[in-house]
Amino acid sequence: MFERQERVAILLLVGVAIVVIVAHFVLAGVGKQPFARPFTDSSSDGELVLVEGCIDQITLTKSGGHMIAGVNNLSVFLPTNVVRAVSLQKGDRISVYGIVQTYRGKKEIVVSSPEDVRILSGGSC
Repeated sequence: MFERQERVAILLLVGVAIVVIVAHFVLAGVGKQPFARPFTDSSSDGELVLVEGCIDQITLTKSGGHMIAGVNNLSVFLPTNVVRAVSLQKGDRISVYGIVQTYRGKKEIVVSSPEDVRILSGGSC
């Protein structure tokens, strides 16, 4: 059988695992909204931001099936897995959560999942 110290160590490990699992489910249920800030020109790389506006341009990349949407004079990069799951058109009003990244000297928003893109109803562009 285990010694007293080994039993305590195992109980601590199990307790920590339970706390991590519960925290994962709580944070997954809350979503990204409480942690995102509206995008500004001073937003730094790696920051989770929210961008809302009208799509004024859509460009498909030459390889990979990615999409770059222009929203409020800002590039929003949508990887292939997101492009397949959402249907966006020029003139759509959208809300997007993503990570700020500098690409070729310009800031852009990189979307990681289809749940981070929402087409807003009402309000034409």
